[in-house]
Amino acid sequence: MATQLNPYLSFRDNARSAMEFYQSVFGGDLTVSTFGEFHASEEVDEQDKVMHARLEAPNGLVLMAADTPKQMELASGSNISVSLSGDDDSELRGYWDKLSDGGQVAMGLEAAPWGDVFGMCTDRYGTQWLVNITGQPS
Repeated sequence: MATQLNPYLSFRDNARSAMEFYQSVFGGDLTVSTFGEFHASEEVDEQDKVMHARLEAPNGLVLMAADTPKQMELASGSNISVSLSGDDDSELRGYWDKLSDGGQVAMGLEAAPWGDVFGMCTDRYGTQWLVNITGQPS
C-alpha cells in the first residue's frame, strides 16, 4: 500500500454521529472502533466513544475521526490532525523523524494495540500528525 495523507477530525463526544453524517454525504464504508474495544480508557462514560473511525468513499476519499478523551484538551483550531499511513516502514519513519524534530511528541512511534506501529506528534509549526505503519510486528 502506498503512503496515504488523510485529514483526521477530532470531536469531544459526537464523532460517531459526525462520521455517519459524512457517510451520508460521501457514501462508502465506515468502520468505527471504540475506546472500550481497545481498553484505551478507564473512564466508564468513554467506553462507547470513538477511538478511531475511518470512512472510505467509493471514489477513494478517506476521512478519519475520533472523540477526544476528556483528559485531553480540545481547543478551537486543534480539531484536525493529518494522518500518514501505509506499510512503507522506512518512508514513514523518515517522515516521523523529520516531523517530530523540534516538535512535541505526544505518543512515541511504537507498537499499538491494533497491531501496527503508531505515533502522534505536533510539529514545530503546530500541526498535529498521526503516523501509522501497518503490518509491523509488535
